[in-house]
Amino acid sequence: MKINLKNAKKMQTLEGWGTSACWWAQACTNEKTQDELIRLLYTEEGLDLNIYRYNIGAGFDENNCRVSNPWRRCDSFMTFELERELRSWDFTRDKTAVEVMKKALETGNVDTLILFCNSPHYSFTSTGQASGGLIYHTCNLPKMNYKKFVDYALDVTQHFLDEGLPVDYLSPINEPQWKWGGPNVWQEGCHYEVEELYEIYSLFAKEIIRRKMPIKLYGPESGEYLKDTKVYFEKLYNDKEIMSVLGVFAVHSYHADHSPETRYEFKREFVDKYPEIRFDQSEWCELPNKSHTRNFKGALITARIIGQDLIYAGCRSWTSWVAVNQYAMKDGEDYSDAMFSANDDFTKWSRNARYYGYAHFSRYIPKGSVALDINYYVSEKENDFNIFAFETGDGRTVVVIVNEGEERSVTLDADYSKAVIIESDKDEKLNEIYSGDFKSEILSKPDSLLTVILDK
Repeated sequence: MKINLKNAKKMQTLEGWGTSACWWAQACTNEKTQDELIRLLYTEEGLDLNIYRYNIGAGFDENNCRVSNPWRRCDSFMTFELERELRSWDFTRDKTAVEVMKKALETGNVDTLILFCNSPHYSFTSTGQASGGLIYHTCNLPKMNYKKFVDYALDVTQHFLDEGLPVDYLSPINEPQWKWGGPNVWQEGCHYEVEELYEIYSLFAKEIIRRKMPIKLYGPESGEYLKDTKVYFEKLYNDKEIMSVLGVFAVHSYHADHSPETRYEFKREFVDKYPEIRFDQSEWCELPNKSHTRNFKGALITARIIGQDLIYAGCRSWTSWVAVNQYAMKDGEDYSDAMFSANDDFTKWSRNARYYGYAHFSRYIPKGSVALDINYYVSEKENDFNIFAFETGDGRTVVVIVNEGEERSVTLDADYSKAVIIESDKDEKLNEIYSGDFKSEILSKPDSLLTVILDK
């Protein structure tokens, strides 16, 4: 197989790599564990991430909360006294999650801080709960409380700004199309119809402008590339006031793990038609998760999705769903969907195979790199061998090869003088297998990842 790097076409500039603090950060109280996880995520020794997503918790009433798992609900800075309907602020709440966020910022690596809401504050909702309405696909936020929600989220944002935290974006809505709520709930969430979403974004835009806040809106974090995403986009795009403060149109790449065609269509319909707009992939995990945490297949799938989201969909940044999730044991194996797993109180935690799928990109392709079109595309039927290429700001070319099939030989048609090759498989991780003069022939072993760094 021959890959022509000489005629590669430059595409979008990357804005970096991230993950979310949901919902592990509030549970990780041990300072040494906090420090180690931040090192493995937000420094050059780890994933070298630069984007941090912090969840503005919606809070909960212990007597009226159906989310039983403490990891799936989040404390709020706003307290609410039901009998007198009095609200007040207490910014000592969610203390641990804030500490973890500040530690990430202290690394100096985080240049993009995003605050996001899974639900409005529980006291604003119809049910008095942050887990959605009692009926599927119904908005849990009555219209009379839209403005209260806007003020709540912006007041929290302003508090962090006043503390000196460099908040860049606020994302008020998360996955609006999903059913959320109903008889069985498992986390914070809120459904919004298109008109509801539009009106709330309009109110946020007006208030950000009125307050002269130095932030942009982010979202609407549609739960998948196509379908409702088009309606959301058209509604927001046709409102000049909203677009004046919408910094990023963000989507999640769920439900398309085996569909590169979905990404091609997203790029054609959105990225190519609206080059002035930044499109981010702001949330993904393997869903449903069929890869236990020791299975290197999880790393291969993660790497494939990252490359396809950037090259085929044209996204400018890539963020995983959560950095850490609870152990999810089944038949003696852990099926946690995060890069790390932990027990409820973090007395035990472990790194998962998919971490290395992320590392093959984020460690070697920094923010400011440019995605390259090398005219190599796959189909749903032939999706087991992927090659992605990028040009870094210092002129190097980085090629990531994701091989989920048999051994392959790749010829790089290019003019370089030096090459470094990093390999991971089920036995070895991030192993530098070659460093020396450029060689055009690259051997890709079965079920392996290669990152090839080429220098002129």
